[in-house]
Amino acid sequence: MSLALLVILAIYVLTIGWLIYGYTKVKKYKEKNLKPQTGFTIIVPFRNEADNLPHLLASFSKLNYPTDLFEVILVDDQSSDHFQVSGFRFQVSVIDTIRVSESPKKDAISTAMQHVKTDWVITTDADCIVSENWLLTFDNYIQENRVSMLAGAVTYDCEDSFLHHFQQLDLTSLQGATIGSFGLERAFMCNGANFAYTKVLFEKLNGFDGNNKIASGDDVFLLQKGVELCSNEIHYLKAEAAIVHTQPTQDWKSLFYQRVRWAAKTSSYQSGFGKTLGLIVFFGNLSFVIGTVLFVFGIWSWKLFVLFVFSKFTIDFVLLYSTNQFLRKTRIKNLILSSILYPFFSSTVALYSLFGSYEWKERRFKV
Repeated sequence: MSLALLVILAIYVLTIGWLIYGYTKVKKYKEKNLKPQTGFTIIVPFRNEADNLPHLLASFSKLNYPTDLFEVILVDDQSSDHFQVSGFRFQVSVIDTIRVSESPKKDAISTAMQHVKTDWVITTDADCIVSENWLLTFDNYIQENRVSMLAGAVTYDCEDSFLHHFQQLDLTSLQGATIGSFGLERAFMCNGANFAYTKVLFEKLNGFDGNNKIASGDDVFLLQKGVELCSNEIHYLKAEAAIVHTQPTQDWKSLFYQRVRWAAKTSSYQSGFGKTLGLIVFFGNLSFVIGTVLFVFGIWSWKLFVLFVFSKFTIDFVLLYSTNQFLRKTRIKNLILSSILYPFFSSTVALYSLFGSYEWKERRFKV
């Protein structure tokens, strides 16, 4: 048992170290103040977001980008709170989702694509806030690079609570792995709250055909299909001005179901690298849980346990610190406690995602 756990730990440390190397290969980008040229349609699927949408639209109104070069399509997925839009200088429309699959969000984006007139689409979520140079940074990168799909970063606006800091650590690890995979030219993951692609590429990929029986994954499955078709035209926009801020969940139950929803799609990945990485991370976290149990019951010596914990936490910290400096430039709060709890939480989520169900937007979905 001990030998197996140590072998798993060694594989885990080497894999995270490889991701750290990939992370360093993705260079930061800063907009060059080029004259805006790219037309964007911002697609925002939503359901009962009357409290959040005004803040998102307000951030759109502050964009440092010509209003004739972007429009907003809000896609309503059977909301009951009757959100109204008025008084904005940019073009914004509200349409209803046409449901044809098991995935509300994919249906929302597919519905909106029928109304898109611009070359580029960029998706975000209703509970997000964008910076004033968000579109300008995407535009400048597009002008300087041959690219058909661009993934951007997402971070949380946290209050001073352990729940929020725990989520930030979790999201930071995901963002670090995302950037690292792009640097290794094995991109498999992104976040739909900050994701851009051309309408032409979406049509070439036949949209979400092939994975629309899975409720989530409007981002990662489209990315992985794109990588299969034209990996050299799919980049990560590592730019501080392009980071999107979103809201953490407000209770542990919502967080658990959210992470189950994210984890449930892993087994359906087209990316062999993504599946393998998911297994390595799962067994790395599970081995920490088992090692802790062995230590508590006196089967492991404290020296072996300390070596195990030190090795895992050190390699995790390097990736977390580097990513956090890019996303937030602030100290990671509750790092030790979150790092101890995270393997237990992550292992539980992964095991539950194999056979459980989850709630999302007042609906229940099977895994």
